[in-house]
Amino acid sequence: MLIHPQIDPVAVSLGPISIHWYGLTYLLAFGLFLGLARLRLKHPSFQAAVSPGQPWQTRDVEDILFVGVLGVVLGGRVGYCLFYKPAYYLSHPLEILAVWQGGMSFHGGLIGVLLAMVWFARSRQRPWLHVMDFIAPCVPTGLAAGRLGNFINGELWGRVASPDLPWGMVFRGAGDLARHPSQLYQLFLEGLLLFALLWLYARKPRPVGAVSGVFLIGYGVFRFVAEFFREPDAHLGLLSLGLSMGQWLCVPMVLAGMTMWWWSGRAAKS
Repeated sequence: MLIHPQIDPVAVSLGPISIHWYGLTYLLAFGLFLGLARLRLKHPSFQAAVSPGQPWQTRDVEDILFVGVLGVVLGGRVGYCLFYKPAYYLSHPLEILAVWQGGMSFHGGLIGVLLAMVWFARSRQRPWLHVMDFIAPCVPTGLAAGRLGNFINGELWGRVASPDLPWGMVFRGAGDLARHPSQLYQLFLEGLLLFALLWLYARKPRPVGAVSGVFLIGYGVFRFVAEFFREPDAHLGLLSLGLSMGQWLCVPMVLAGMTMWWWSGRAAKS
């Protein structure tokens, strides 16, 4: 079995200023989004001659990133409080603002991004799903960067693994038993693999809403699978049918994605 490397969470210290690895992975995520989104601008679906509403510009990418980050932070925090610890935060509402204590939910962040993109679409007079189709293939690499940060910090580790698993890893604070490095599973599944599949799918012209639907399906399925190897939240454990909260939150996500993909195909034929 392997031992999780004891990596200092602070990457660089400059006097009183400390730059954490987790912060650097966020910067990496933002940089990847900007680069990929600028490539998406060259896709025929987003050229000025065929795009609905105002013509797409490089400035739109920067604005999408800005409002998207706000949606991720606010939605992720509120989602964590509502989905994972509602009773606690209803009793301690001021602690909802204490984001430095940790506690973010991807599914809450997704809802925050959806709402942020509603605002952006209206401000640019574009169909909301057209905007979502634009950003969907650019998101998974950022998710991969976030999971890399989780691994560096030695957090969100996996369930206890079989003793003969070659890559089983002992994490500090998780006992002496080897566990699945589920952060890396999620990095490859929800990050790199989802990016490759979605980017290839989006290369060809697709009906409006199809790319967004495939993102919801792909992430939901990959996250559902990865949760079988990830240690469930200690205060929740496994819920009905032996599934974790993360898995239950993925169910409506996949159903919504399948409905969106089916609807987009029907709408394109009618």
